[in-house]
Amino acid sequence: MKVTGIAAGFAAAFTFYSTTSAFAVTEISWWHAMTGANNEVVEQLSKEFNESQSDYKVSPVFKGTYPETLNAGIAAFRAKQAPNIIQVFDAGTGTMMAAEGAMKPVAEVLSMGGKPFDKSQYLPGIVAYYSKPDGTMLSFPYNSSSPILYYNKDIFQKAGLDVDNPPKTWSEVWDAAKKIKSSGAAPCGFTSTWLTWIHTENFAAWNNYQWGTQENGIAGPNVELKVNSEPFVKHFQALADLAKDGTFKYGGRTSEAKQIFLAGECGIFTESSGGLGDIVKSGMNYGTGMLPYDTESQNTIPGGASLWVFGGKSEEEYKAVAAFFNFLSQTDIQARLHQVSGYLPVTLAAYEKTKADGFYEKNPAREIPIKQMMGKEPTENSKGVRLPNLPQVRDIMNEEYEKMLAGQQTAQQAMDNIVQRGNAAIKEATQ
Repeated sequence: MKVTGIAAGFAAAFTFYSTTSAFAVTEISWWHAMTGANNEVVEQLSKEFNESQSDYKVSPVFKGTYPETLNAGIAAFRAKQAPNIIQVFDAGTGTMMAAEGAMKPVAEVLSMGGKPFDKSQYLPGIVAYYSKPDGTMLSFPYNSSSPILYYNKDIFQKAGLDVDNPPKTWSEVWDAAKKIKSSGAAPCGFTSTWLTWIHTENFAAWNNYQWGTQENGIAGPNVELKVNSEPFVKHFQALADLAKDGTFKYGGRTSEAKQIFLAGECGIFTESSGGLGDIVKSGMNYGTGMLPYDTESQNTIPGGASLWVFGGKSEEEYKAVAAFFNFLSQTDIQARLHQVSGYLPVTLAAYEKTKADGFYEKNPAREIPIKQMMGKEPTENSKGVRLPNLPQVRDIMNEEYEKMLAGQQTAQQAMDNIVQRGNAAIKEATQ
């Protein structure tokens, strides 16, 4: 298979190299994309690991947004200055898988840590997404998430909406957003982060609609997009219509819209469950609900990111990485990470502990993303999305969505363009 784009940068640049440390303590670097409250969690976890033993030290380094972090890792690898660990968002999974040799499977790394590795301890839906077809786990699922609905209870009350009953379907979201706008309760009714991940990929999985052939790329690389079908067109035309008078406000391609919601400009917001920390920190009187659906829900697919390990490092560095990943896998650590950040617990033990502690009884909303992902057995349409150039295809989608939201084309034209341009990009990357 021909690998182009970002994956080609890895494949062409790959050369083994190793680094050694002159110090007794083996130091490893962790490049990440966490901001706000989630960055504080990264710093705290690193500090706790470093203080828990004296052989290894992990140094976290913020490298920008998810796409920026991935691109920085590629550039560093080409320059033979790659970090030990890099956080890569879900869209980059296919890219990393295509760069065999450049990365060391996390299953191998963990086996170097002196403890037997058992992938059955991790949530099945998450570990499967980050594994080869033969079951080999390639990356460590650090911060897996699912998109959910957030709403501002104060704005709901001003608009005369039921503060204890968030909208469950997309038609209910559109109606509530219009009421918020028309009542003057807020300048805008609805906003969302990640239109590609939430309103395209998860919209498809959650409603059991076909996003693409070959089980959305899980079963094979020769994928043809199917997002110009009636359900997608209807959904995005609704967004385009709401955008005309500001009932829907577009924030940006990734997580920029979170600031719009935190500022109280919009009453309803769809975002990663991992965005919960910043909303709690803001002091907002907020509520949460399941991701809205059309008629009947299926299951959502993982978002967030996982931790990949670069190849060509020393044995001591891999032992350090293994020690750090084993630290992160501890039940108490995973339970706390889940409860504080809103991300899913990646181990079954952490999930069971959180339930046993009564956390969900006091915070029922925190179990929403887990129930969304684990509630039903995945179908061919809801296992996930995997392409060797998914970041490029998402860029194509965003370009067409932005033209649509600016009134330059209809939703049908946008989705037709996405299919035509996206299929051409996929074909080029896989031939």
